[in-house]
Amino acid sequence: MQRKLLFLPLLCIALLQAHAQSTLSVEHIMRDPMWMGTFPSSASWSDDSQTIYFQYNLANDPADSLYKLNLTDQASISKVNWKEMKANERSEEDFNADKSFRIYQIDKKLMLEDMASSTSSLLMEWPENFSDPKFMSNEMEISFISKSNIFVFNRSTKTVRKVTNISTESKLKDKSENEDEKTDWLESENLELLGVVRDRKEKAKRRRDYRESFRDSEEDEFIYYTDGKSPVNLQLSADGNYATFTIYNSSENINTKVPDYVDASGYTVDLNARAKVGSTPTKTDVGIYDLQRDTVYFISSSELPGIKDLPDYIIDYPDKTWEEKERDVIFSSPYFSSNGKKAILNIRSTDNKDRWIASIDLETGKLNTLDRQRDEAWISGPGIGYSFSGGTMGWLPDNKHIYFQSEESGYSHLYLLDITSGEKKALTSGNYEVFNPFLSKDKKFWYFTTSEVDPGERHFYRMPLMGGKMEKLTSMTGNNDVVLSPDEKKLAIIYSYSNKPAELYLQNNKVGAKAKQLTSGQSEEFKAYNWREPQIVRFTAEDGAQVPARLYLPDPAKKNGAAVVFVHGAGYLQNVHKWWSSYFREYMFHNLLTDLGYTVLDIDYRGSAGYGRDWRTGIYRHMGGKDLSDQVDGVKYLISSHGIDPDRVGLYGGSYGGFITLMALFNASETFKSGAALRSVTDWAHYNHGYTANILNTPEEDPIAYRRSSPIYFAEGLKGNLLMAHGMVDVNVHFQDVVRLSQRFIELGKDNWEMAIYPVEDHGFVEPSSWTDEYKRILKLFNETLLEE
Repeated sequence: MQRKLLFLPLLCIALLQAHAQSTLSVEHIMRDPMWMGTFPSSASWSDDSQTIYFQYNLANDPADSLYKLNLTDQASISKVNWKEMKANERSEEDFNADKSFRIYQIDKKLMLEDMASSTSSLLMEWPENFSDPKFMSNEMEISFISKSNIFVFNRSTKTVRKVTNISTESKLKDKSENEDEKTDWLESENLELLGVVRDRKEKAKRRRDYRESFRDSEEDEFIYYTDGKSPVNLQLSADGNYATFTIYNSSENINTKVPDYVDASGYTVDLNARAKVGSTPTKTDVGIYDLQRDTVYFISSSELPGIKDLPDYIIDYPDKTWEEKERDVIFSSPYFSSNGKKAILNIRSTDNKDRWIASIDLETGKLNTLDRQRDEAWISGPGIGYSFSGGTMGWLPDNKHIYFQSEESGYSHLYLLDITSGEKKALTSGNYEVFNPFLSKDKKFWYFTTSEVDPGERHFYRMPLMGGKMEKLTSMTGNNDVVLSPDEKKLAIIYSYSNKPAELYLQNNKVGAKAKQLTSGQSEEFKAYNWREPQIVRFTAEDGAQVPARLYLPDPAKKNGAAVVFVHGAGYLQNVHKWWSSYFREYMFHNLLTDLGYTVLDIDYRGSAGYGRDWRTGIYRHMGGKDLSDQVDGVKYLISSHGIDPDRVGLYGGSYGGFITLMALFNASETFKSGAALRSVTDWAHYNHGYTANILNTPEEDPIAYRRSSPIYFAEGLKGNLLMAHGMVDVNVHFQDVVRLSQRFIELGKDNWEMAIYPVEDHGFVEPSSWTDEYKRILKLFNETLLEE
């Protein structure tokens, strides 16, 4: 009797497997994505607001090209030819205050374009390459950069003057009597032996002395020497009184070599890849060039409030002595007010805990802190500058207020600050985030995108300059990626939904206006399948948090009791939303799995983007902590709410998702029977500095964080079935990661793992054959270990 009872469940599973089939296959969905159709991206407008340009591919070309659609003939989409592209090419452009004129650079020529007549005229032809032409406040003068210096062209006099005198050479020093005695001896011996050489040197000295006799010592030309370092980000204040520049002080870090075994040469070629976390970051110095006093001085961070603050995590190291010292910082390039009288800049500590916004006393270079944001985890969030960028930041037209984004409230919002009074005002607020704010042409309104409606939707808004009612301009559920026309009367929208790839829409810039679809790019083959709209659900985590997830449910008649959990990559990325996913291959694979009877859950675990500061920093100092427990709690939800067999659960993911897969099989083996870890980090001490040091600090200063966050230390916990897949020329997560972990498995005597290697693939796979091979292995793993006894 017992044998019969055991046999019945196996028979049911076999019958379900025989019944559960799909019109999809791995080979089908992992082909070149062109089989799906062509979908628009990167929309832009013509200057007259009559034509929309976008990347597209109607001709089955090897890559997308620039296409256009004229609003007078909305049915006709055509490729832009090379001649038209060149005619409309505007590099290094700038507009005057009312945008009636535009200047741009092309082929060493400075051009002036009358926007009303769309006619261009030549202002100047420069013998050298130049860049960054800018209107100055009087609009008759235009600054530009050439050969690491700033020049000014006068439209009235047609003259050019050089306003900075920067040399990348080292300043020559007079030799002392004892300096370089060997060289002196050789020179004197040579001059004694060779009369012509001696005569030429004496004549050159007489000519130099003659020229010097006409120069007053007080009128010597000022030159600032950079000692071999190239100044970057040169800019001139609009009033022409000050220039600023940045000097990058790069550190000599050891980079990893990634061997390419299939280079076309037939030889193994070493690819230069990044350094590892803990490397010394590049530092910046910002110089101020006072053009009235012919002097250069540098900005100092020593007076910033809290510059010597130590991080909270030092309490975990009571036996270590921590030195209280000035932390290194990274300066953004200064932001000048439109009248050129004032400047601000963004400053970040290299330990990622502090961000200051300060005004600059241009006469002295001293800083006055206007705003400080401290985060004991790390500073980040939409619109908040990374590394050398200030993010969303600038001046209002009154030259009195500055704007910026901050996570002060727990969500990234838009702020104004009066630099005269120090008064700060939040223009937006609530449990949502703001993206890409910019000012209207008349400077009376803000335009921006937010997640106010729902974390899984993006809509475009307008709001008065000094704050007030936000007007929602878009209405289509999903993602509305808007480009405003130059006349600000129309919206070009790249719109997508959960099961609908992006298409181009046109809408009037009015509340309640209806958007009109302009493209229809899905192929007939793609449209033939009924792609699922995944449910968005929330389940309760062990700490009470409500975790968002995408849920794919099979037809009840096909349900096999097994589940697969997908773990998205990048860590700080959102995949639970109502628009077409960048993980479109995985989305199609989930449809295939669901056809076969699997239940699929795709979780925005702790650390994911889109849910504010606390969610973002939930993994601080412990990757594989709450981000892993969220996966475990997701499985508990599937068991209790959807009848999933607790012995039939697998998971997979790439990059960060591969890391979580390893941690799950090592530390939560009672929950996950099988997993596929793709291009996974196995030891965070071997990943890059910019990403890892934010979350785990550095291995030297916070080894506890690295030990508890790196899968390689938990390899003995592997009990289930593991597939690892990795590209051998991965310059992001190096192949070395899985090689080291494989050796750990060998030494531990583990035999329930396998590895697939891809000799021609980097971190993001390119070849359809690689995608196909990888996902056939993933499907085989799940079918053989979750469905068969």
